[in-house]
Amino acid sequence: MFQGILITKDEAGYQARLQAIDEAVLPEGDVTVRVAWSTLNYKDGLAITGRSPVVRRFPMIPGIDFAGTVESSSHPAWKAGDQVVLNGWGVGEVHCGGLAEVARVKGDWLVRLPAVFTTRQAMAIGTAGYTAMLCVLALEKHGIRPGDGEILVTGANGGVGSVAIALLAKLGYTVVASTGRVAESDYLTGLGAASVIDRKELSEPGKPIGKERWAGVIDTVGSHTLVNACATTRYRGAVAACGLAGGMDFPATVAPFILRGVTLYGIDSVMAPQPVRQEAWERLARDLDASKLDAITSEIALADATSVAEKLLAGQVRGRVVVKIGG
Repeated sequence: MFQGILITKDEAGYQARLQAIDEAVLPEGDVTVRVAWSTLNYKDGLAITGRSPVVRRFPMIPGIDFAGTVESSSHPAWKAGDQVVLNGWGVGEVHCGGLAEVARVKGDWLVRLPAVFTTRQAMAIGTAGYTAMLCVLALEKHGIRPGDGEILVTGANGGVGSVAIALLAKLGYTVVASTGRVAESDYLTGLGAASVIDRKELSEPGKPIGKERWAGVIDTVGSHTLVNACATTRYRGAVAACGLAGGMDFPATVAPFILRGVTLYGIDSVMAPQPVRQEAWERLARDLDASKLDAITSEIALADATSVAEKLLAGQVRGRVVVKIGG
C-alpha cells in the first residue's frame, strides 16, 4: 500500500481524495518509480475537479508528471537508483500518474534527470516548463532571433508563461507579458519581462488583421487571445500555441497566414517523441536560470492537492506548484 490521490467515478459520483492505494491499482509497466515530487498543472486541476473529461479510466491516480528514483526495472535503459523525469504520455489521464508515492510506467516514457537539477527543481519546471521550452525551440527553429523584435507571452502568470519569460529573457529576447493580473507586474518583470500588458487588449473579438507588432508569440490561452496574437504578428513571424485556458475555439480568418506569411505552430508536449523531449530537457539544463525557479514556485503537501486544484482553475495560483510526495 502507498499514499496517493485516487479519482473514482461510481454511483456516489466523481471523487478525488487522498487515501491508501493498493499496488494492484497500478497499471502494467516495466519500470517502477518511487516518486519524490510531482506538480499541479491546469490539466491536473481539471482531472481532480472533474470539470472536464480529462480522466478516461477509473480508478485513476492524477498527475501528468513526476520526478523520482527507479525502484525496479526490466527495461534495458533503466536500473534501480536512476533518477528520472516523466511528462505526458497520457499519464494521469489513461495511465496512473504522479500524485502518489509510487508510479509504474513504460521505460520508454522516461527521461534521465539532468545532473544540474534536483528532483524538486525538475518539477518546478515540470510539464509547464518543458512545454515552454518546446515553444521557445519552435520560435528559434523558425529563425526568430533576439534582435528581431518583441516576443509576446500570453497567460504570463501561469506555469508555462512564467518559465517562457525566464527562458526568453536569459536568451536575450525582449518579452512582453500579457496577464489578467497586472497588479503582479513586478513578478513578471522580475522574471525578465520588458513590459506588461493587460490581457483585455487581446481577449476581446478583434479585426482579422491588425497592426504588426510581435516577432513571435507564445500563447497559452487560445480563443480570441490567440486570434488577436496571430493578427498582430509581424510579416513572416511565428506563433507557438500550447494552451486553451481561454477556450478551445479559434474564431479566426486566414488573413494573417496568407497576407503576412505568419506561421502557427501547434505545440504538443504529451506525445512528443523522445529526441524532442531530450533536446528540451538538455536546453532547460543549459538555458534556464535555476535561481528564477524559487520566484516561480510554491510548494504544497500531497494532502493539499485537491483544494489547490480548485484555486488553480480559478486563476488564483501564480507560476508553478510543486507537490512534495516522498522523503
